Amino acid sequence: MKDPDLPFSAAPEVRDRCLCLHLQRAARVVARRFDDSLRPHGLTNGQFSVLMSLNRPEGPRIGELVPLLGMDRTTLIAALKPLRRRGLVEAALDPEDSRARRLRLTKAGRDVLARALPAWRATQDAIDAELGGADGVRETLARIG
Repeated sequence: MKDPDLPFSAAPEVRDRCLCLHLQRAARVVARRFDDSLRPHGLTNGQFSVLMSLNRPEGPRIGELVPLLGMDRTTLIAALKPLRRRGLVEAALDPEDSRARRLRLTKAGRDVLARALPAWRATQDAIDAELGGADGVRETLARIG
């Protein structure tokens, strides 16, 4: 049955014009490529990003990671659980606020991240080369969010 408020022509219009759809599809393709390259190191691209966000002199609080990783607090806590169980991340009391905890990489976490970094770099370089003007893409994405 034909609906005048929802013409069939809307489907190809959305398919061809929807920026959200194209970004989601591209993000899934890129994420799969990173997942494939990081799998031999026992990591997903999301886990690699979380671990790399902890690679700093002073461990951050969870709240500091939320905007950096673009995750909500609940999702980040769920992502940290398997990393903590594997002994890659630990939480310690914040010396400035005993109610808060700071996260940091363990030696095992630093080791796995160091082993995975060349695979990440190779994948990143390949994608950059395919995109040509990857810096422009990154700048545009940074403006969006």
